[in-house]
Amino acid sequence: MARQSSAVLTTKWLAEALKVQGKLRVLDTSWYLPKLRRNAKSEFKMKHIPGAAFFDIDKCCDKTSPLDHMLPSEKDFADYVGNLGIESDTHVVVYDASEFGAFSAPRVWWMFRVFGHSSVSLLNGGLRNWELEGRPVSDKYVRPEQTEFKASLNRSWIKTYEDILDNLDTKEFLVVDARPAGRFKGLDPEPRDNTEPGHIPGSISVPFHSFLSPSGHFLPKDQLQALFARAGVDLSHPICVLCGSAVTACHVALVAHACGHPGVSVYDGGWSEWYTRAVPENVISEGRGKHF
Repeated sequence: MARQSSAVLTTKWLAEALKVQGKLRVLDTSWYLPKLRRNAKSEFKMKHIPGAAFFDIDKCCDKTSPLDHMLPSEKDFADYVGNLGIESDTHVVVYDASEFGAFSAPRVWWMFRVFGHSSVSLLNGGLRNWELEGRPVSDKYVRPEQTEFKASLNRSWIKTYEDILDNLDTKEFLVVDARPAGRFKGLDPEPRDNTEPGHIPGSISVPFHSFLSPSGHFLPKDQLQALFARAGVDLSHPICVLCGSAVTACHVALVAHACGHPGVSVYDGGWSEWYTRAVPENVISEGRGKHF
């Protein structure tokens, strides 16, 4: 098993690490909502951090599910990761090319951890800041040799629709929603067709972008802790996070981990599943007259 690694690393650290021969693998994990009309794989082919491979959350997923990029099986994750040249003692560094500085990379960070790989870190500031600092990019890609990766799924870090439904009564864990506040309140539209905005009863809004500075870096630890406190989130209490399809939800899991509280669970079906399956009284919205 790979060693425990810092959740977030600097561009300077990665630049130095790339000069040293070691068991390090960099992954471009960029993913965008379809309405943005950005092709992450094509952008990767044009430029990426030298030596990086591309991790596609729409390929490494449960292809039998009607929901977007649900977690794959242990075997499918192990096969996909092994094809990227990653072994169980490889240090994995993930980043994306979002203008936020981080968007989809926390999802892949969490995927590695939920499958038992603790030696995974996120590049603070993403490709955006890597380039702003004048660090090199490349359009060259060499397919790595296939290796063996062993995956062991931690099912306690995953919540289902039934778990969230039961929690409406039991209140065993806090539910934190990482979507922008307008979507949480039901005032702004959802980016997916056939899905209206709103939130799960009793859930707390902590938009993922509130963790990030204008420069695209994660805020200092004390500011992150204060942000949780202002929102009414007690990090010592069990927490489950969600967003539209469990991508930016993983920002909350990463930040809680960085604040000393690992083990935040993720509702993998997200709002996309909840809105489809929940009865009307379990969809709370201030904008029902506008959207419903």
